[in-house]
Amino acid sequence: MLKLMKDFRTLKFWQEARAFVLNLYLATKNFPDDERFGLTSQLRRAAVSIPSNIAEGCRRQGDAELNRFLQIAMGSASEVEYQLQISRDLEYLNADQYSQLVTELTKTKKMLNAFMQKLNTNR
Repeated sequence: MLKLMKDFRTLKFWQEARAFVLNLYLATKNFPDDERFGLTSQLRRAAVSIPSNIAEGCRRQGDAELNRFLQIAMGSASEVEYQLQISRDLEYLNADQYSQLVTELTKTKKMLNAFMQKLNTNR
């Protein structure tokens, strides 16, 4: 299956993850300055890790390695999910921003999970 997945840019869940990162960067642009090296940085790094690990996994040899990088991407997505909750609790994100980002992240996670299941079935 990996041979078909060499170009990560064609994967819908990578495209969704990329769009999520761009939207997250816009949403965190107005976080407090004292969070620049804290929550803002951590949230952005974890979000960027999602499509980055998908891309790296697509360039690896074999489905087992691809799956390992997809699992890392899923872990990063869960990390972001919690960090979004903290951002909302601290009122750095308003309800609409939070809802939009969680909806986008959930969509990405579902698509990623479905692909991982398919990948594991084909082993």
